Amino acid sequence: MRIREGSHVARGDVSHGDGPPGRRVRRWGAAVVAFVLVLAGLSYLFDLGPNVLGWHHPSPVTEPAEVAPPPGLTLPTPSNAGVVARAEPEGTADPAAVREVVRRFIHDKDLGPSVAVAVDQVSDGGNVYETGPDRVTPASTMKLLTSTAALGALGPEHRFRTTVVAGDSPREVVLVGGGDPLLASAHESGAYPARADIATLAKATAASLKKLGRSRVRLGYDTALFSGPSANPRWPSSYIPENVVSRISPLWVDEGRQREGMLYRAVDPASYAAGEFTRLLERQGITVRGKPRPAKASADAMEYATVRSAPLSQIVQWTLETSDNEAAEILLRHVAVARGRPGSFAAGVSAMKRVLSRLGVDTSGDVIYDGSGLSREDRLSPQTLLSVLEAAASEKHPELRAVVADLPVAGFTGSLTHRFEDGAPEGLGLVRAKTGTLTGVHGLAGVVTDRDGTVMTFVAIADRVKPVHTLDARQRIDQLAAALAACACGG
Repeated sequence: MRIREGSHVARGDVSHGDGPPGRRVRRWGAAVVAFVLVLAGLSYLFDLGPNVLGWHHPSPVTEPAEVAPPPGLTLPTPSNAGVVARAEPEGTADPAAVREVVRRFIHDKDLGPSVAVAVDQVSDGGNVYETGPDRVTPASTMKLLTSTAALGALGPEHRFRTTVVAGDSPREVVLVGGGDPLLASAHESGAYPARADIATLAKATAASLKKLGRSRVRLGYDTALFSGPSANPRWPSSYIPENVVSRISPLWVDEGRQREGMLYRAVDPASYAAGEFTRLLERQGITVRGKPRPAKASADAMEYATVRSAPLSQIVQWTLETSDNEAAEILLRHVAVARGRPGSFAAGVSAMKRVLSRLGVDTSGDVIYDGSGLSREDRLSPQTLLSVLEAAASEKHPELRAVVADLPVAGFTGSLTHRFEDGAPEGLGLVRAKTGTLTGVHGLAGVVTDRDGTVMTFVAIADRVKPVHTLDARQRIDQLAAALAACACGG
């Protein structure tokens, strides 16, 4: 049927729908009013009713304390619980009592002729007792300085990134070392701290490349974050060939080891890591042409994939608990980078001293060459170690708390797990300390709580011990710390 313009059919079917305009508007208006009234009623029931008229039925899930007891059950009126133990002000240590505890150890022949002992009280940092040489070889107690400086420079939540970015040519990708000390070669579920790993990185990189339609690449690797020698010139020359420590690099896997254990360290940790990454990429269906080669990634290069380390506070915990030399040296270099300096041993030491000075730790007169304490030429004042511990324990520096909170606990964790059980049981659980051990050097630096509840920081280092007395010297140091725990030293 043809419809002529202006006809009744055209007006009814095309322009007016179900009826005249006025009637349709009135119907819609009534519907809107009814809808508003329904909403108002619901609002009244669910808002005004409960809140104004008391029509409220508490949920046993969200408001269990408001649910009335069932009929017939009478509950007693709750009352405030009594104080189980009243807080006592922290006591002060009696210097005479501490001296009496310590003096029977400092002349022990097993400890040799050079024994430094220093004790402060945590409550105000006041010196309680000090004896021995002004400077000693710190060994691994040096890690207290390095960890504190790293937390002070970077913050406890900082994470290190390992990335893969576009290279200079369209077919090149670059693996960029971000200085993650615990970067792993394979994913390990449940590890603590959680490790970033290059297997996950390879999988993510392959997925990004495939989205771009690419399946063949060349691989470069970037180690520009750090500079200077990879082996500290102040370490004994035997350390690298005898696998005492890995060469320090911002790119490695498993701390420079090719296999688990102290041996089998890679000659070039970065090249080895890049080779492992190549193998993992190829397992994901990406062909890598040629061998990986050193490269420099552009600052604005497109990123294909990244993995992030655990927070720095957890890495510090690992470093202190296990006395991890490689991790400590990586952290030292990060302190330099954080302050805009080259990532070298020398710049790291200089930057560490500046950060510690800002935190109130005086290192003037100390001789420091590394971050791990492997150098036998390092010399620290016992007071420097005490100052670091006190800064970390201070309420003014919560960002440093991991340094004292995560120290090894005597008889329970880290490098003290199997110590204090024989000959020094009084210290079990009450001594928290960083160990320091080299041939001829044995020491502890940490925190101890005595029988009166007095909390003290302490340092005990013997650095001229004859090798034949090694085990006995270590036990004497443990016994000294345990005697402080067993002491009623509160004044």
